[in-house]
Amino acid sequence: MIIAGGLGGHVSTTELARHEGITVLYTEHHGWLLHWLRRRLGDAGVADDLAQDTFVSLMNSGNASDIRQPRPFLATIARRLIAHRHRRQLLENSYLDYLATLPEEVAPPPERRLQALQALQQVDQALDGLPARVREAFLLAHLEGLRYAQIAERLGVSASSVKQYLTRANRQCLFALAF
Repeated sequence: MIIAGGLGGHVSTTELARHEGITVLYTEHHGWLLHWLRRRLGDAGVADDLAQDTFVSLMNSGNASDIRQPRPFLATIARRLIAHRHRRQLLENSYLDYLATLPEEVAPPPERRLQALQALQQVDQALDGLPARVREAFLLAHLEGLRYAQIAERLGVSASSVKQYLTRANRQCLFALAF
């Protein structure tokens, strides 16, 4: 069944039910999630942002109607977003710390710094969707400069697995930066 929507569009009953389900989840659990995040983060502004991001992530997943235990599910999404934010901050801080060590005459101008931070954020987003070992192999290779054998030893896998991990991660990052 199709229902006429605003602005001349049409909304299926399935789509309408999905939106209603998210609205109910938001209404019943947003306050709890916000309080949960504020206790953990100690920063109301960041907690507000992450609560919104949690529900946006839920909306984008398309599986709100499948949730049986909303609070643990929302907490899991929020924990992932907290970890992602923390990882992004570490990456940015590492870059800024590196820039602080450069002599002023060779340090990039502010607009290049911003471009580099934006590229780092794109790489971080690309890595976010990868399995933990693939992500870790990429970071060990590119941030610590380790070789395949060293990464393999650190991760407890074969060098050929490391090669596969890095191929996958590099491809993901190149695709993210190209588009």
